[in-house]
Parts: sequence; structure tokens; C-alpha cells
Amino acid sequence: MKKLYASLFFVALCLLAVAQNKAPLPENYIKPYGKIDAADLELKSCDFEPDANAEVLFDVANIYFGNYYDIINERHKRVKIFNTNGKKHADIRIEYYSANQLEIIDHIQAQTINLVNGKPEITVLDKKQIFTQSIDKMRSAIVFSLPNVREGSVIEFKYRWTTWSIRNFPDWIIQSKIPVRYTQLTTTIPDRYIYRPNIQLSKPYDIEKKKDETELRGMINVHSLSDEPFMRSEADNLQRIEFTLQTIRKTSGLITSSADSWPKICDYLVEEEDFGKQFKRKIPGEEDIIAKVKVYKTDEQKIAFLFNSVKNAIKWNEVDRWYTSEGTVKAWVKKSGNSAEVNLILFHLLKQAGVKAYPMLVSTRLNGRINPYTPNLHQFNRTVVYIPIDTARYYVLDATNKYNLYNEVPDNLLNSSGFYIDRDTKDYKLVFLQHTEPVKQAYYLNAEIKPDGKLTGISQISSFAYNKIAYTGIYKTVGEAKFIEFLRNQNNHLKISSISFENMDVDTLPLVQNINFELEPDNADDKYIYFKPNILTSIQNNPFISENRFTDIEFSYRDNIFFAGVFKIPAGFKPEALPKSQSIIMPDKSIIFRRMIHIDGETIAVRYAIDYAKNRFYKQEYPDLREFNRQMYELLNEQIVLKKS
Repeated sequence: MKKLYASLFFVALCLLAVAQNKAPLPENYIKPYGKIDAADLELKSCDFEPDANAEVLFDVANIYFGNYYDIINERHKRVKIFNTNGKKHADIRIEYYSANQLEIIDHIQAQTINLVNGKPEITVLDKKQIFTQSIDKMRSAIVFSLPNVREGSVIEFKYRWTTWSIRNFPDWIIQSKIPVRYTQLTTTIPDRYIYRPNIQLSKPYDIEKKKDETELRGMINVHSLSDEPFMRSEADNLQRIEFTLQTIRKTSGLITSSADSWPKICDYLVEEEDFGKQFKRKIPGEEDIIAKVKVYKTDEQKIAFLFNSVKNAIKWNEVDRWYTSEGTVKAWVKKSGNSAEVNLILFHLLKQAGVKAYPMLVSTRLNGRINPYTPNLHQFNRTVVYIPIDTARYYVLDATNKYNLYNEVPDNLLNSSGFYIDRDTKDYKLVFLQHTEPVKQAYYLNAEIKPDGKLTGISQISSFAYNKIAYTGIYKTVGEAKFIEFLRNQNNHLKISSISFENMDVDTLPLVQNINFELEPDNADDKYIYFKPNILTSIQNNPFISENRFTDIEFSYRDNIFFAGVFKIPAGFKPEALPKSQSIIMPDKSIIFRRMIHIDGETIAVRYAIDYAKNRFYKQEYPDLREFNRQMYELLNEQIVLKKS
């Protein structure tokens, strides 16, 4: 038996050796700066993603600690440009925290390599064309564009990034908007520091080596991250590794926690000049505003009044920050400010009016979902106002969007956490922001079918909560003429003669649209009339037609959609082909669709109902979701045929 074990062990070692010999080596992918293989210059397309406009040939980061325990990241990136659409990847922007020289970027080199008469021609970027842009008092960006870029070019650049904060260990972003042939991270971390990795990968490392304090990780042929319908942000989906400082080993061998924590962050925020110290700063003319509030008897009325007053009085400058830039007082005087300034003004006025409110740090969907297990201020990009109503309900107010409702959590904050603090008690809490109730969208249509196939009628659309915000925002942004084009949804046979609105500026009531329309037939003849009942709705086009899916699907909230249409049949016609009443259900009962069709004398009644039991579907569930939507949209768009008797 011992001989058998020995033989098996020897075979295992041999297999491991063979596997290691066949493992790809970094040297196969990485070339020194300025040195390039002719094959890369002649490359016409990406081997594993042929339709790509450009490809990262390699992206190498070497992170280590300096003599003063500063963290240094030496980065070298090379990109192949395949066509004109790929030339935008030669415009480089590197953002960093420049305040108090927390981070520094230097040793920048960049060049373009072209194949000219069979030989590489190098065009070096003039360092005078490297610019530093100030984003705000905390952040800056290095920007430059590579010269002499055309189809077939290879661009490369390298730089050194340095920080003096041991908590500020850089992330390793593995995936990109274009395919990546090879990406590599080398880290040399002193044994006294322990960083916890937060890993988001779709497969194991292709290359992994470790020697003493140095670790090397490599990934080969990483597909690009494409925009897919109802996916969350790039930040939530890009394959990446984030490192969080967890502990420090002291020279005595003891271990102490040095990680950020939510209590530490709360203490910091309370005393921060650009946050906590802004809370009680008096804004000019606030006495007049508070005097107007006193006529309202309930907190609900006070909240609604102040929310709409701030929305109309100050404009958001499109800058998202959790901290103020110029302060609340100056922003109020200028009538313009970043998201923190706008909403901290609202918070201050609510407190002055006696409303129990708290400032809350959040992350918008574009910025990415908050990880509550990784306390870090860099996760947040906006400040809003949190108002607890009772043990089950709360309001989250964001006055940066003129069309937000005070009684609905903004949809771009849903399904992530918010961090609110109480300055007086130095207390805090993380709250998961969600909308659990279905959001209604109802369509009521009454139409008369003419003998020539034309439909004339009225449609009433009732939009609740987020649907109201969306329709109101579109109408007030683009105007009535373009809004009508939006409703027509590129249907050249549909004409809208008039439209009117109810409750557009009343936060507590649904938006009601009253529409008069005509629909010309597109394939009628002397004997037959064809029409689709699904008129003037948002459920006409299937968003899930792609065969493959690489990201999870997230609807911000659960939809509840209802359509009821009544169609008067012209004299002398009868239904030739009338769709059947039918229901379809997702295998896990997460979505139910019902179609009910009934004929009563001279009228045909059609009803559609779509109920969502959940708002998130994992990419592994996509085949079922795709098939369900295929069937549902076929039923939604099935036509009715009338025949002349």
C-alpha cells in the first residue's frame, strides 16, 4: 500500500510539473517600454474579441512600499488601436487626490508607435502637452492625448503614483471597456501590514506566484465589459480587486487594528470643516424661509415645502461630492453648488424648522454600490438628507434633481446603503435604501376603429412614484414637441393631436396624461383591418434580445404595469383572428404576465398585466428571463385581425 501511495504521489508531482511548464509566463506578454514585436504592429483585430475597436496589449502595475512606508505604484500600459472608433483610447485621464499631496503622479512617459515601411516609427509625447486639471480642492487629474494616432497605432504610457497613506492601497482594475490581452499586478507588502482583498473575478488567476513578501497575479484574455440593459454601473461589474488595510503588526509581535471603522468615520465627519462644521452655518435670508414654514402644522407639510423651496432656489452644478467645496453659505449666495452644498442647505433649514433630519452619505448607481463591510469614505460621492418617519418608513431627500419627490428615495440611490450621522450624539447608522412596494403604471385606452382601418381615440396614462419622476423630467427637459415624439416611439403611423397633464407638481398624486391620438393603418385593405392593441405604452420593445449575458440584471424597483383598452369594431366587420387570453409565469414565479381578451357585441376589450415579485436577476438566470420576455413581447404585440362580412 505504501508503494501505491508513493507512486500516486510521484505521478501527482509529475502532472504538477507539466502543468507548471505549460503555464504562461509574464515575459510572453510584457515588453520593455519602446520595444515592440512586429506582430503587434501588424495585428488587425483582437484574437478573442474580433469586433473590438481597440485592445489592451498589457497593463502592468508594480506596487511596493518606499523607504518611508509610502506606497508606490509603477504603471505601464500598452494599447493597440484597430480603427477610428478606437482612437478615443489615446485620450488619457488619470484622476488622483492632490489635496495636501496625499497622492502624487510623476515620471510620466508616453509615445505612439506606428508601422512605417515595415519598421516601427516612434512619436514621443511632448511633456508640454501633459496638463494637470483641478477638479476641486481635493482632487486633480493628469490629462494628455497621444500624438500621431491612427488606425493600427500602438500607444503606451507609464507613470509613477505615490501616496503617503498606508490606508490608500490602490485597487487592481482587471477588466476594461475594451478587451485586455494581459494584465498583471505585482505587490511587495511588508510583513507588518495585512490588507484584506475584496475579490471580484469571473475566473481564477492565470498566473500566480509568491516569494517572500512579493506576490504576482496575472490574467489573460479578459473580455471587455459591454453596456447591457438594466445592468448596474461599471464600478459594480468590472472585475477587480480592492485592498483594505486590516491590521498592523507591531515590532513586539503584537497585532493592532489600524483599519478604518464606521465609528472612526463618524467622528471624523462630525469635525470635518467641509462637512460637520457646515451644519449650523446660517444662510442669508433663512429667517424669512422659516417664517413661511411656521404656517404648516405637520412635519410632512414642512418637509414638502422646504424640499421644493430648495430645489427651486439653488441649482446643482453637476458636481457630485460628499463634502462641500465652497461651503453652504457661498453656494446659497451664488445659487449654485455641488450635491453636498445643495443638500446640506436643505438639512440645515429642516433642522431650523424643527424636523428630525440627518445628513446621509450615499453612492449613486453610477458610482457603485456601497460595501458595508469595508468602511471607507472613498465609496461615497453624494450627501443627501435622511428623515426617519417611523420604525418602517423613511424619506431620503435629494434636491439636486428638480423632479425628485420628497416621499420617494431617488431611484439612483436604491439597492445600496446610506450612512447617516447624528452630530449631536456622534451616533451613526448604515441603512439599506430600497423601494419594496410595486410601482404602478396604468394605461387606459378607448378607441374607435374606422372602416378604413384608422383608429381614433383617447389614452389616459397614470404614472406613480418613479414613473412620474421619469415622465415629468422628460417633459420639462425637452418640451412638449419632443415629448410627443418620445411617446410616439418612432411610430410614423401614430399622430398625437393634443396632450394635457394633471398633478405634475403635486408630489403625493400620480401624474396623469390625457392624450388624443389617431393611428393610421399600415397594412389594411378592402377586406381586412389589422391592428395591435398595445398603443402608447412603454412595453413595446423587448430589451433582452442578446443571446449572452455577462452582468446581473437589476431593475431599480418592482414594476406593476396594467393596460386596459376598449376598441369599437366598425359596422360590417367581425374578428377573423382574435388572440386568446393567456398567462405566462417565470419558473420561480418572479414575473407573471396575463393577457385577457374579450369580445362583447361591437367592442373588443384587451387587458395586459405584468407583476414583478423581485427586481434583481443574476446573470445565471438570464436564459429563463430572456425566454420569458420573448414570449411576453410576442403576446403584447400580437395583432388583431378584423374581416369585412
